[in-house]
Amino acid sequence: MARTRGKLDLDPVTVRKARSLARRAGRPIVTMARKHTTVSVERATLRLAGLEGADPEGTPWVNRLVDVVRADLAADGGLAHGVALPVWDALVRGEADDLATLAQKASAGSVTFRLPTGKDAERAARASRQAVGRGIRRIDARRAERERLVRRIGDAPSKPWIYLIVATGDIYEDIPQAQAAAREGADVIAVIRSTGQSLLDFVPEGATREGFAGTYATQENFRLMRAALDETSKELGRYVRLTNYASGLCMPEIATLAGLERLDMMLNDSMYGILFRDINPIRTFVDQRFSRQVHARAGIIINTGEDNYLTTADAIEAAHTVTTSQLLNEYFAKEAGLEDWQLGLGHAFEIDPDVPDSFRLELAHALLARELFPDAPLKWMPPTRHMTGDVFRGYLLDGFFNLVGGLTGQGILLVGMMTEAVVTPWLSDRDLALQNVRYVLNAAGNLHEDFRPAHDGFIVQRARQVLAETIDLLEDIVHDSDEAGDPPLLAAIADGTFGLMKRPPGGGKGLDGVARKSRAYYNPATEILEARS
Repeated sequence: MARTRGKLDLDPVTVRKARSLARRAGRPIVTMARKHTTVSVERATLRLAGLEGADPEGTPWVNRLVDVVRADLAADGGLAHGVALPVWDALVRGEADDLATLAQKASAGSVTFRLPTGKDAERAARASRQAVGRGIRRIDARRAERERLVRRIGDAPSKPWIYLIVATGDIYEDIPQAQAAAREGADVIAVIRSTGQSLLDFVPEGATREGFAGTYATQENFRLMRAALDETSKELGRYVRLTNYASGLCMPEIATLAGLERLDMMLNDSMYGILFRDINPIRTFVDQRFSRQVHARAGIIINTGEDNYLTTADAIEAAHTVTTSQLLNEYFAKEAGLEDWQLGLGHAFEIDPDVPDSFRLELAHALLARELFPDAPLKWMPPTRHMTGDVFRGYLLDGFFNLVGGLTGQGILLVGMMTEAVVTPWLSDRDLALQNVRYVLNAAGNLHEDFRPAHDGFIVQRARQVLAETIDLLEDIVHDSDEAGDPPLLAAIADGTFGLMKRPPGGGKGLDGVARKSRAYYNPATEILEARS
C-alpha cells in the first residue's frame, strides 16, 4: 500500500531527490573507505578472533600484536596487507599455540612476521576465517539471546523509549544508579564515556572505577552493566536496553565489544569524531563503515549525533545541515547493512527560547525528521545550549521538549535535566526529570493523532523551507570539485559546512593509523560481514 504524504504533505519527488543527492555525496566516501583499513579495524578483527587482555602496563595485546606486525612488514607496506595473513601464518607455522601467546611472544621480540604467499597464504586465510567466524557467531548468539529475552520478559510498553544517562566514573556506582533509573521508568540506560576516551588509541582493560564526567567503555564494564540490567529487566517485566559510545579512535573495537556483550544501542555518527574531536576524516569514515557492519550483524540500534551541530551553530540557520547529515547517515548506515528500525537519527530542541515562535519552529523541524524517516526510531535530544542555570526555566523548557516529542512521535526521547548547566545531575534531579516526562506523555496521550498543522501554514512552510535548503546544500556538495581529487563531501567538511568546524582530509588525529589496502589485503571479518550485508 502506498504511504500517505503525512501531515506536512511533502512532495515525494522532492524527498526522492534529497535521498538521491545524499547517495551521490556518500558513494565516493564508501569507495574510499573500501580501499583503506586502519589499526582499529585490524585490532577489532583480532578481538573477534578472541584476543583479550593487556600487558602489565595496561596496553591491550591487540595493540601490541598489530604494532609488531606493522613494524615487521614496514618495508612491504605495513598495514596495507592487513594483519590476518601474517598473524595466522605465524600460528600455522607453530610460532605459538594461540593468539594470546603469540601476542606475548611478539611483544617480547621473539616472533618475526612475514606476508605469506601461495599455499601458505591460503592456509592462513582459512585459519583466520575459522577463528574470526567463531567471534561473529558469538555476536549472532547474543542477538538471538536479546530477542528471546524481549519475548520472555516483555518489552517497553510503548514509544518513545525514555533514554536516561548515568555516568559517575565508577562502574560500581553506575550500576545501582542505572537500576534505580530503570525502576523509575527509564527504558534505555546510557553509560556516557569518560571525557577524552574517544582520543585514546586503545580500549582500557577491565572494570574501571575512575573517569571524568563519565565511565570508561571497556568490555568488562559492558558485561557488568548488561548483567545488572538483565536482573532489573526480570524484576520489572520489561527489557531495559543499554547503550554506550562507538566513536573515536577505537570505534570498530568498541562496536565489536558491544556486539559480544549484547549492548542494544550505540552512539555511532559518521561525522561526529571528525567535527568535534578533530579525528582524521578518512580514519573516521573507514572506521564507521566497519563498526556499522558489526552493529548491523549484532542487531544494535545506532544513535547519530546531529544534535551536536546545534551546540555550535544556530539552530534555525543550520537546521538544513542537520537534515543533510541525517540523510547522509541514513545512506552510510544502509550501505553497511543496517535496517530502518536500527536508525536512531539524531536531532534536538536547541532553538533560542527567546526567538518568537520558537516552539512552532521546533515542531516544524521535529515533524520534518519524523516524516522523512517514517520507519526509523529517531533520537530526540533535549535543550542544552540555552540552559542558563535557572532550574525553573530549564524544567519548563524540558516540558516543552517532551511535548514536541509526544506530538511528533519520536522513537527515543533523551531525558532533559533542569540542572544541565549547573552540575552533573543528582539522582533526585533525574527523578524529577522522569516525572516531567511521565506527566507530559501521560497527559498528552495520543495527541499526535489529533495534531494537524495548517495546510501551508507556518509549520508546514518552515519544514518545506528546511528541506529545500537541504537539497541546495547537497547539490553544492555533489557538484563541488576538489583539486586533490578527494570526495566532495570531504571538501564540504573542510569548509566548515557542518557545525562550523573546518576539518581538512589531511589533518586530525589518527591519520598515521590509516593504510591503503594492497592487492594482497585480506580481512576475514570484512569478508564475512559484507557477505551478509
